[in-house]
Amino acid sequence: MDIASFRQEYARAGLGRAGLASSPVAQFELWFRQACEMQLLEPNAMSLASVAADGAPSCRTVLLKAFDERGFVFFTNYSSRKAADLAVNARAALLFPWLALERQVQVCGGVEKISLKESLAYFVSRPYGSQLGAWVSHQSKVITSRQLLLKKLDEMKRRFAEGKVPLPDFWGGYRVVPRTVEFWQGRPNRLHDRFLYTREPAGWRIERLAP
Repeated sequence: MDIASFRQEYARAGLGRAGLASSPVAQFELWFRQACEMQLLEPNAMSLASVAADGAPSCRTVLLKAFDERGFVFFTNYSSRKAADLAVNARAALLFPWLALERQVQVCGGVEKISLKESLAYFVSRPYGSQLGAWVSHQSKVITSRQLLLKKLDEMKRRFAEGKVPLPDFWGGYRVVPRTVEFWQGRPNRLHDRFLYTREPAGWRIERLAP
């Protein structure tokens, strides 16, 4: 397979400074709505990159579950690898790869745990099976078989058969507070449009980047 010969010319749209919102969150919302309208598979899927105490990076796909001017929220087990990374280096990068729209959005910034109230509000909105799944999995830990998960799932079904599934104390949300947000629009001849928002005391600085 000659991977080097793979080519895709980007010519769907352009991106200019005059068309950008003053806030990266407002610009993200516009692009996110367009991704949803295009019925992309999991438009809220994003790559999350973190760095461990020894400097080793890791990356995985998670789902965006809320966003506003405060930042971008995802949920996880607080004993997972990503949580261990964030405990020692509370910074992360997010990447939304909306390839069907020839677009990418990258968010970089600090990370903070959201409030217990916010985590609970989201947890109770999850399907019953997903609520149980949060209790079943010791995320990122080595297990010997899938049967162990299924056995634990049966245990949780019995444990919470009489009432609501409570929020685990080891599970909840994080918010990535953006320091920079980059919007990337593919263009012909690899001369892509890139605009970087950088947080400053007085607001957001917007600059065009070379492709």
